[in-house]
Amino acid sequence: MNSCYKKRRRNPIDLSFFTSIGGESTLSNAHSALLLVFMLACFESLIGIGLFVSGVFLLGIASYLLSQELISGTQLAISAAAGAMLGDHVGFFFGRFLGPRLHHTRLFIRHADRILKTENMIARWGGIAVPIGRFVPAIRSIVPALLGTSGFAPNRFILIDTLSCATWAGALVLLATGVDKLV
Repeated sequence: MNSCYKKRRRNPIDLSFFTSIGGESTLSNAHSALLLVFMLACFESLIGIGLFVSGVFLLGIASYLLSQELISGTQLAISAAAGAMLGDHVGFFFGRFLGPRLHHTRLFIRHADRILKTENMIARWGGIAVPIGRFVPAIRSIVPALLGTSGFAPNRFILIDTLSCATWAGALVLLATGVDKLV
């Protein structure tokens, strides 16, 4: 048989970097796995950090956890949604705290007309920015802080963000299940 026609064997995924100090694989422990999902979802949503943490990591881990039946889809969705909400809320309230201070900087004073237009646009369309921001990775960590800076109503943000995070977590479970079926 010609060597170019040999079927290639897949190498198993090396997850040794998840080994804890005690030597037990972190991903084999359901509680640790749920904490990892929570942390990845939170970091992906945090302002600043979220620009460097890709959702691909979370999707890969979620797919692995579901394929090995270490956690259920419901557990994955709840853990991911909770982490995403924490990250979003930290960003929103950080923006809300920092916003008034930014309005007194030279940069903001110089561009006051543009900033006023932007804030009016956010006041009018901010409710749709939350779910769009949740599903677009490039702006996911920035949108909550911008809404907080603009003075968007906290109760409205919390309601819309909770629904958006729950929907996003459901989509994560579906994608992770689909990736598992492809592999």
